[in-house]
Amino acid sequence: MTITRFSVAPLHESTIHLAAVASGRAPADLVITGARTLSTYSERIAPEREIWVANGRIAAVMPAGAHKSGPAPKRVYDAKGGTIAPGLVDPHIHVESSMVTACAYAEAALLNGTTTIFCDSHEIGNVMDVAGVEAMLEDARMAPLSIFLTVPSTVPATSPELETAGGDLTPAKIGALFDKWPEALALGEKMDFVPVTMGDPRSHAIIAEALKRNRPVSGHIYGRELVPAYAAAGVTDTHEAIDRAIADDLIDAGIWVFLRGGNPATPWNSIVEAIKPITELGASHKRFCLCTDDRDADDLLNFGLDWVVREAIRCGMKPEQAWAMGSLHGATRFGLGDEIGGLGGGRRADLVLLDDEMKPVSTWYGGELMVDDRKVAPVLEETLNQRYRYPETAYNTVHLPKTRKLVPDLPSGPVVANAIGIEMPGIVLPHRKVAIAPANDWASILERDNLSFVTVIERHGKSDGGMAHGLLHDFGIKDGAVGSSVGHDSHNIIVAGSNEADMALALDTIEAAKGGIVVVQQGKVIAFVGLPVAGLLSDKRVHEVAAENQALKTAWSAVGCTIPYMGFNLIPLSVIPEIRITDKGLVKVPEMVIAPLYD
Repeated sequence: MTITRFSVAPLHESTIHLAAVASGRAPADLVITGARTLSTYSERIAPEREIWVANGRIAAVMPAGAHKSGPAPKRVYDAKGGTIAPGLVDPHIHVESSMVTACAYAEAALLNGTTTIFCDSHEIGNVMDVAGVEAMLEDARMAPLSIFLTVPSTVPATSPELETAGGDLTPAKIGALFDKWPEALALGEKMDFVPVTMGDPRSHAIIAEALKRNRPVSGHIYGRELVPAYAAAGVTDTHEAIDRAIADDLIDAGIWVFLRGGNPATPWNSIVEAIKPITELGASHKRFCLCTDDRDADDLLNFGLDWVVREAIRCGMKPEQAWAMGSLHGATRFGLGDEIGGLGGGRRADLVLLDDEMKPVSTWYGGELMVDDRKVAPVLEETLNQRYRYPETAYNTVHLPKTRKLVPDLPSGPVVANAIGIEMPGIVLPHRKVAIAPANDWASILERDNLSFVTVIERHGKSDGGMAHGLLHDFGIKDGAVGSSVGHDSHNIIVAGSNEADMALALDTIEAAKGGIVVVQQGKVIAFVGLPVAGLLSDKRVHEVAAENQALKTAWSAVGCTIPYMGFNLIPLSVIPEIRITDKGLVKVPEMVIAPLYD
């Protein structure tokens, strides 16, 4: 039996039967008894309750033992005093960042109590245009998880003069995606926030495609001074509130704030500061949601949305409030608050059994037990063995030039380099001017000035092998190279290192596998995660990829890299200050102009 979002019939098809079950005139399919219930509507926990389920939906929440006085249910599950809560709803994620397909992503999500996600598939859109977005939607339809699309809004992230992308999602293409796919519920994060605030016609034409269909518009913004114009442009949520001040500005501007929690060792844990308008400034939590955003396969298992809920509790929220922020609030933001996110009658039976530490024990999806006692249940195992297979074109997206010069020419005299500064948390990268004195070789310059090479190579076959060279300051790698086909957002290849030979091996390894992330040292590949689907995804199960990912992280640190590889993948993201590198060269942000390597 394959369980998907479509396995549960629309409410209007089952109201007669649900009413009969709720009134004790017909047997429930499932009764979960011996539980406390967490209401996201009243934000209270009620003792000694049970939940009656029929046709994949909640028929009623009743006093414990009430089912014994009516028709015998088909199945009874004893929660043994645990807490039943609605499944978590993640309002902003990128499946591609997990390195696994949507079907494989579902396994980790359900283990963490998440039953619904809103996915912005701009990464595969940047590689394969509409065909990539639609392939991921087909993948999502087969997944045992409710997956909705926030249509990619910023593909490419900047102009063709600043980078080369594989896709170009025009306003017309975005409108067509809305009209063709009913799961396309919103416009994805509008990353080009400077052009939006400056009135760029294309940016606003894309927003208009959502607004004229009465669809919400999601955002992505840095800079308090830009908030008023961004809100006026129609953006009504963002996950990029990185501190108390901008989060406070956003909430008062009418923009939903998605508090992003993640592995504290990465840039993706801004909740600690961004939650302070609630905990310190007295703001209501009613328009705050919890989200995960980017997660690799390893972090997906260890820092799921349930972890973000517990982080919100640690930051001062009551457990009932935090769970509502992780479930009902995200559903409400996208107009699904009467379908998911709560334990009311008629809602989908997407349920989670929690222990006393608010950790998921068991998960039901549409009334089917998918995770039992923290282990994959037989129904989920069967479904995961029938995962979607991407089209062959998705396995052939890395097209590199035959001639490859991966390091810049050695300066013949003193120069001042426009270097990319590396500092944690690794999102905003400072523009550093580094005075380089003459030397006989690059090795002595790199060691003396704490520099590393970085090169971005166009991989979409559009610019006859365009590439650009740069220098990273404080990246830390001393003997080796790292490379990735996940160079946001156009997903060209980014390679960095201390010498050209190791950089070349990293690039050859990625090319041979049609995508991946690699660590090389002294002429040997010491860690590699293959990503053959669009150079972004593995076609393996999530635990297999997580194991490879753990080995990659260990090797990444061993060669001295000072930011995590997911931060490294952001180095070409030419919409975030202060300086980036694409296949066209160094890009100064927000000026959005190409800068030379040497002044």
